[in-house]
Amino acid sequence: MSTMVYPRSEEALERLTQDEIVLNTKTVMQGLETLRGEHAQLLTSLLDCTQPPAAQEKSGLLRKSLEAIDLGLGEAQVIIALSGHLSAVESEKQKLRAQVRRLCQENQWLRDELAGTQHKLQRSEQSVAQLEEEKKHLEFMNKIKKFDDDVSQSEEKAAGETSKDSLDDLFPNDDDQGQAQPSGEVAAQQGGYEIPARLRTLHNLVIQYASQGRYEVAVPLCKQALEDLEKTSGHDHPDVATMLNILALVYRDQNKYKEAAHLLNDALAIREKTLGKDHPAVAATLNNLAVLYGKRGKYKEAEPLCKRALEIREKVLGKYHPDVAKQLNNLALLCQNQGKYEEVEYYYRQALEIYQSKLGADDPNVAKTKNNLATCYLKQGKFKDAESLYKEILTRAHEKEFGSVNNDNKPIWMHAEEREESKGKRKEASPCVEYGSWYKACKVDSPTVNTTLKSLGALYRRQGKLQAAETLEECSTKTRKQVLVIRYQVLVIRTSTTLSRTCNSLSISVTSNTLSISGTSTYTIRY
Repeated sequence: MSTMVYPRSEEALERLTQDEIVLNTKTVMQGLETLRGEHAQLLTSLLDCTQPPAAQEKSGLLRKSLEAIDLGLGEAQVIIALSGHLSAVESEKQKLRAQVRRLCQENQWLRDELAGTQHKLQRSEQSVAQLEEEKKHLEFMNKIKKFDDDVSQSEEKAAGETSKDSLDDLFPNDDDQGQAQPSGEVAAQQGGYEIPARLRTLHNLVIQYASQGRYEVAVPLCKQALEDLEKTSGHDHPDVATMLNILALVYRDQNKYKEAAHLLNDALAIREKTLGKDHPAVAATLNNLAVLYGKRGKYKEAEPLCKRALEIREKVLGKYHPDVAKQLNNLALLCQNQGKYEEVEYYYRQALEIYQSKLGADDPNVAKTKNNLATCYLKQGKFKDAESLYKEILTRAHEKEFGSVNNDNKPIWMHAEEREESKGKRKEASPCVEYGSWYKACKVDSPTVNTTLKSLGALYRRQGKLQAAETLEECSTKTRKQVLVIRYQVLVIRTSTTLSRTCNSLSISVTSNTLSISGTSTYTIRY
């Protein structure tokens, strides 16, 4: 019979490692297995012989011993299984620790990268801010340098010359003023089709970037929004047509007329398909397409588009709606550039009638339309008719600002003709003394009146009324100086801090009638 050896004391057992414990457990299991076999043999031999009371007592003891041995073997197996489980847990723990170390290293690397990127961004922002300040300063100085040259240059050519009218100034479209209008007025821009709420913010943002000339930002914004809309709503959706229209206008501002025309034609097809051929949004797209062709000099191609837009607006809005008058103005300009002066007169008179009846005689569109009609008269040699319209514009501006006309309250053209009649009879007097503060009536809010002053002055000069022409030209120049000086004063206030940092040698002084700027050169403006 083999004997089992129990190694070491309790202190020695506590110092055993896991591997030593497992090894000792396996040794104990082997001893228990051997012991169980020996007990089994003894029990068998006792059972084979006669069973006196002493043999029975021994067999009972052997059975109890076997049960204890089996229990010990079971516990040893549990210890070995537990050791295996602990080994697996430790292995997993080591793996997790390795992953944590790797993640900590990656996190530290990302933090370092982020800190470096933020530092670069701060330096870039500082550089951009400095460049913007320098740019504003240079622009300001350039305006100052050009001011005296601009004043001394000859005024614009006579309004009767046969050069083509500026489409940028005289040919409005439905989306030119989007950034200045609230969302409730966007429907008017779009010809009755309001920009959806989900596009309104993007539309205003694109218009803002485009107005700043930041097309590298505006174009990707439009393209990304267009791509998202096509994915969510499909290509043939009114919102997609709206975004195509916005992107086309951005391209038009970049003089990318071919791309703009393609987008507008696509938008037109979508709106006709989804909204119907007589929808105001279709009219808006037709008008924008006509404007685009007009800017490219394709007046014949633009005219039928403009006429169709007019028909839709008359049908939907009524013949006496201001949008109809605006479309008539556009159509008149297209015809004017083709020499169709009878049609031009007809369209301008219709537009004038609508504006006067719906918006009142003091609406700026009335003066603009009269000015356009007068230009048409000049091109036909109808100088008297043009002169009459110019006088109506100036008289109305005077009455709005100073009250009814009488002997003591005369509009500027009357002062001009009186100076023409009395020339040589007295010494030249100061214009401001003669016509008081009349010129202030058209200084900021009435560019049409200022244009009329120049046009009527050119017409007087054509008729040989040089004194009258000089009077109006002096008034126009005075107005122009007044506007520029006011803008310069505001600019000086806004940029005084910037100028002090970017140009230490620059000295600026503003008095009641003088703006002086001194640096490497000195510029003095008296007004």
